[in-house]
Amino acid sequence: MFSWLANAWRVPELRKRVLFTAAVLACYRLGSWVPAPGINQAAIQQYFNGAGGGILTLLNLFSGSALSRFSLFALGIMPYVTASIILQLLTAVVPTLERLQKEGEAGYAKITQYTRYLTVALAAAQSTGYAFLFKRQGALPGVNAGRLVIIVLTLTAGCVLLMWMGELITKRGVGNGISLLIFASILAYAPTGISAWINGGTTERLFFPIVAIAVVVAVVFVQEGQRRIPVQYARRQLGNRQTTGGSTYMPLRVNMAGVIPVIFAAALLALPQTVAGFVPAWSNWVNANFQYTSWYYLATEAVLIIVFTYFYTSVQFNPVDQADNLRKYGGYIPGIRPGPPTAAYLDRVLQRLTLPGSLFLATVAVAPSVFIHYFGFSQATARALGGTSVLIVVGVALDTMRQMESQMMMRHYEGFLR
Repeated sequence: MFSWLANAWRVPELRKRVLFTAAVLACYRLGSWVPAPGINQAAIQQYFNGAGGGILTLLNLFSGSALSRFSLFALGIMPYVTASIILQLLTAVVPTLERLQKEGEAGYAKITQYTRYLTVALAAAQSTGYAFLFKRQGALPGVNAGRLVIIVLTLTAGCVLLMWMGELITKRGVGNGISLLIFASILAYAPTGISAWINGGTTERLFFPIVAIAVVVAVVFVQEGQRRIPVQYARRQLGNRQTTGGSTYMPLRVNMAGVIPVIFAAALLALPQTVAGFVPAWSNWVNANFQYTSWYYLATEAVLIIVFTYFYTSVQFNPVDQADNLRKYGGYIPGIRPGPPTAAYLDRVLQRLTLPGSLFLATVAVAPSVFIHYFGFSQATARALGGTSVLIVVGVALDTMRQMESQMMMRHYEGFLR
């Protein structure tokens, strides 16, 4: 392993990208400790330690405990994720956005601009909801309209700054910036889970390491699993040059959507808490019936993950486009006619692969709540070290390592993966 890290450090461009990514993540963690103006952190911490912090615990996990401190980055990056979900859903039903998506880089730039605008609106709404929620808990003493506006502006600006930092990592660093910010938040929350595990009951101390290792192995197995579709290329005449045919394969991953459906589902499940900040009656219903261990929450989370897995997979892989590209370059699947039959075959295989992948994601995401409710595991341990956290951490780590691997292979270095 040390030889692989040494090889990575010898690549100047990769070294600069890794250092830049580390510097941005360090700034992110620093901002997570800068408190918003005019708050009572002790009262907010007491609220999170009590029963009232139930549904906010997952959001606190994704913010790296910044929400429980009501700091500059209390909202985390989830408003941007929610805005991305909404824009991707609207792309499938709004003809104007669909045309923009097909225009290439210019269209994607326009959609990204719309996503940023929507992120600002969602961040402002969410920060206002949190401000009213914590005001009722006595965490904002003596707050008036002016101070409330300052708090909302501070949290919204922090979310916009995080969005910019994530885009900088994607452009100049290593890996996907938004995913890495969530990755860093979960790792920052991990010591809390370790402490809760050490201080937990005998059953939790004995069996949780076994469960965590099993989840990691299962996540790696499913994330790396793929179905290889054989592809044959015929000989073609290009001008005065004749290309030789050959055989290769088209890899279809079991979980082509990665960890995105889990993040999407978590972002949407944050909306009820935002609305509850404005409506006290709705807040009481959310706290009573929409907790981690309630069947309302678990069923909604599982259904959203399955739906988003199919949706994001269809966005990532279009069977019709793939079939057209194969026919354009003289490729075909043995035993399948080119054109629509190939598209139908790819779609059928993809649907069969996506079903177990989506069920696996839903099972892993729901598992911590089951362990909390039925096996007596502490909430901090199950949330920080199992289920969704492990899935995101392992998935982001594998994707980042693949990008580093490609950088190293271009320079004839042995990479991380074998």
